[in-house]
Amino acid sequence: MPLAAPKLDDRHFQDIVDEAKKRIPYYIEEWTDHNVSDPGVTMIELFAWMTDIILYRLNQVPDLHYVKFMEMLGLRLKEPVPARVPVTFWLSAPLESPVTIPAGTEVSSTQTETEPSIIFTTDEGLTLRPPVPVVLLSSVMNEAEERVIVRHDVERLRRGVDKAAVFSPRPQENDALYFGFSEDISHYFLGLELTCDPGGGAGIDPNLPPYVWETSTGALDAPWVRCELDPGEDTTKGMNVSGRIRLHLPQMGKQSVDKENLFWLRVRVLARSEYEAGIRPYRSTPSLQQVTLATWGGTTTATHAQQISKEVLGVSDGSSGQRFQLQVTPILQRQSGETLLVYEDEEPEAWIEVSDFSLSGPHDPHFTLDSVTGELRLGPAIRQPDGSMRRYGRIPPRGARLVFRRYRFGGGLEGNVLAGVLNTLKTSIPYIDRVNNRVPASGGLDAETLEAAKMRAPALLRSRNRAVTEADFEFLTRELLRDTGWSQYRVKCLQPRPARESRVIPGQVYVLIIPHISNPDDRLRPKASQLQLEQGEVYQRLMAYLDERRLLTVRLDVRAPVYHWVAVRVSVHAEEGANHARVESEVLTRLYRFLNPLIGGTDGQGWPFGRDLVVSDVYQCLLGVPGVQYIRQVEIFLTAPNEGPRGNAVDTVEAVGHGVIASGVHEVVFS
Repeated sequence: MPLAAPKLDDRHFQDIVDEAKKRIPYYIEEWTDHNVSDPGVTMIELFAWMTDIILYRLNQVPDLHYVKFMEMLGLRLKEPVPARVPVTFWLSAPLESPVTIPAGTEVSSTQTETEPSIIFTTDEGLTLRPPVPVVLLSSVMNEAEERVIVRHDVERLRRGVDKAAVFSPRPQENDALYFGFSEDISHYFLGLELTCDPGGGAGIDPNLPPYVWETSTGALDAPWVRCELDPGEDTTKGMNVSGRIRLHLPQMGKQSVDKENLFWLRVRVLARSEYEAGIRPYRSTPSLQQVTLATWGGTTTATHAQQISKEVLGVSDGSSGQRFQLQVTPILQRQSGETLLVYEDEEPEAWIEVSDFSLSGPHDPHFTLDSVTGELRLGPAIRQPDGSMRRYGRIPPRGARLVFRRYRFGGGLEGNVLAGVLNTLKTSIPYIDRVNNRVPASGGLDAETLEAAKMRAPALLRSRNRAVTEADFEFLTRELLRDTGWSQYRVKCLQPRPARESRVIPGQVYVLIIPHISNPDDRLRPKASQLQLEQGEVYQRLMAYLDERRLLTVRLDVRAPVYHWVAVRVSVHAEEGANHARVESEVLTRLYRFLNPLIGGTDGQGWPFGRDLVVSDVYQCLLGVPGVQYIRQVEIFLTAPNEGPRGNAVDTVEAVGHGVIASGVHEVVFS
């Protein structure tokens, strides 16, 4: 039962007015007109209104105590989180010499009369160089139906004095043409000018070529990743006519192909299982007479932030507990090199930011910084029981200059801009024609409110930065993910117990994380790759963060859950005159939304961890579909990502404790 916090005074405006009117006969018997039009009653109501304001302020005293208690716990409002997005820079023309886009380059949205521009800055520099392939080879099938490697002369093909068959004489699945590069061309906007033999490449639909462009990643589990074809930038009609192809390359890695350890770009013939509607296979191989590669631009990551460097805070007066104010707030989470410089002489000393001074000694160069208010504090001096003074943190000598080397400001929900909004280059760079974000920005969050911090206080008090229970692991994981823009990720902690699991490793703890997907269409039908947890910088930070707070005997495993991919075949009988296309669309939408690790389940918060799927769940999901007279049959199949029903139907899909249900390709059959 929750504790009821009593009000210090529960009287309201009307209660005070009524109480005052009741006292009138005791003091002034002649006053008999108590209507609201009487001047005396007006004065009573005026004083009652003023008293009501005082009581309202009085009743806020418990809130004040609560806030002060939160301060004593060291709880601070969290700074805003900046959105991030890949930004593409287009060159005015391919150049023979390198072009550098430095870190800190500013791009923004268009400023209007009513709305200021939203500014992003690039996180890392990007140098664009002319692409020079050192190896060109084809992987084809010979007459004995064995896969062999055929090498081509790169220089002769570049000058147009040679001819190269791209695939096998009659192209087979997974035939490929490989371009090998000694230099990393990750995130380039690459253009290929192809002169093709018009007699080759017969049998296909020129608008739906049966091939895909991919780059090497160097990873064992996913060695190749698809490139993004710029819309309208494949004019070769499936390499049937001369034209150009422009590709946005992803992050690349070195990989060995035919004993050549290089960065690879390849064009591969699709397998039949990868065909989309309308794709037809080649009857003969395309043939290249000339190939020229050029760099047309590149993509780098930008953050919704602006940077201020070497801001002078003031001069130390030599006293303890000094406070200084940064000019622009709120301040984003500090990165390497963003700290306080103290100039006692010509050479500055970099001081260290700490969360509080409880562990600071008198000679430690420590300071605290409130990200929301921008207040910078130096260590205090506190009188001890024996009368002596103890300093918590060093005090800069009188006359020392304090300069903040660098900090960033910005962030917030306004940074989650749509695709194409960032179209203005605020930092002039030669040879850059235009700039754009091809995908929406994501991850931006506003600064934490006081009410949100109050909700966080009980969990912080319960865990005290130590992970013991499942709730502790989940709370601490969400705390870190919020600071990195992953606040909308699903988090679940499981501690297997012998009563639930047949084989239990002592002290094993699983922290399961399902990534959030911003695009609503992708969220409805997420791909397997989108549901996997990236083991990058944020993952490493999370592992280190939880490792410091776990018990010594705990074995920690942070990963994505097990996905049980299912496909449902529904046989429905539609009402007379019902539109079958609309009925099918509604049934499929319900299935993809219900059997979904992100927005599925009965509550729409994602399929519950460890909950089995039974046939009756699907029937309940499809109740009341417009245009359906009745559902004849529901069949559930175990399948793989992006695949439909296969094998035998099952009545129940048993999910492991660390597993969730995800959708393959569902089918609707009309009977």
